[in-house]
Amino acid sequence: MLSALAMKLPHIDRLATRATFFCSGFATAAWASSIPFIKLNVQLSDGAMGLMLLCLGCGALIGMPVSGICTSRFGCKKVLIGAVSAIALLLPLLVLATSPSALAITLVLYGISIGTTGCTMNTQAIAVEKEANKPLMSGFHGFYSLGGMMGAFVLTLLLTAGITPLAATGITSSLIMALLILSTPGYSTQVVSHSGPYFAMPRGSVFIIGIVCFVFFLAEGTVLDWSGIFLNEYRAIPASAAGMGIVCFSIAMTLGRLLGDAVVTRLGARAVVTLGSLIAISGFLISLSLPHWQTVLLGYALIGVGCSNIVPIMFSAAGKQNVMPGPLAITAVSSLGYIGVLSGPAIVGFGAELAGLPAALYGVVLLVALALLLSKRVRLAPAA
Repeated sequence: MLSALAMKLPHIDRLATRATFFCSGFATAAWASSIPFIKLNVQLSDGAMGLMLLCLGCGALIGMPVSGICTSRFGCKKVLIGAVSAIALLLPLLVLATSPSALAITLVLYGISIGTTGCTMNTQAIAVEKEANKPLMSGFHGFYSLGGMMGAFVLTLLLTAGITPLAATGITSSLIMALLILSTPGYSTQVVSHSGPYFAMPRGSVFIIGIVCFVFFLAEGTVLDWSGIFLNEYRAIPASAAGMGIVCFSIAMTLGRLLGDAVVTRLGARAVVTLGSLIAISGFLISLSLPHWQTVLLGYALIGVGCSNIVPIMFSAAGKQNVMPGPLAITAVSSLGYIGVLSGPAIVGFGAELAGLPAALYGVVLLVALALLLSKRVRLAPAA
């Protein structure tokens, strides 16, 4: 009945795509909010927990080429139904795990589901954007950010209200399944078949797009993982309040993405990438060079605004290029971007060990500047 009602909504394909991005962010944040309970339940050390997180990352990297294979054979609709359902099923199982081996296996499967969903929903988004013939990708990614904020809020609210982690994740999964049921009528059933392999190394413009995404995912991961340490150790903010940097960054990125489609339509993708990169660079420089914690928070907000629309624009470009088939290109770009998320904080940590955290963060500034130069070689849509 819910699906029948949903089919009567205008632009159901856009609504379904937004809901799927929201679900992906919601599920990711719900898992992250459950980590302390899972760590305690399985009695893991910090090092062992790090290995568990690696299992999640490896699973996601497996899921990305799986998305390309399945989307080419079955279309977005069947793949999204299966992958999002798997996320909803596996999320409560994570808090039920009582041994490292059980948790590792569940995390690999959860990662595969997250990776498959991520690639497939971007393929769906590109198809919807092409059909609409106007920029929509930033708004879709904005709903991922919004879902992340809401997922963290809802799960934290449930847990602080005394609800058990199993019940809290069960409620979260129920919300995800309800949104999936409503979204199903809007998913694309088109199968884009092609001869040749279902995964290939990126080449030509796709490789450049992937490198740009790698850098901006790396920059995002750097702020999320290192902003608290920088505020605490270099700007004397108490550890309990050091999360303010992430809050400022996340709010700014969410707002930037939700408003991004209108901005891209008005200014053009090229101008948004250039201005966004320069704003992100200025945010890093402000946070690193000025001594007050308030200016650091301003810098993180500028980084969020600057980075907000660049990755969505690059995904749109990947879907419109002619060098590689669309699903293959999305898989390749997503994989490079996710490698940036996984490796970025570690690279910064290694640099911090050698030369100090500020010097390592200045290195990220140089990478963003390099990505800006590389982006000039990508064909982007002009202003409307």
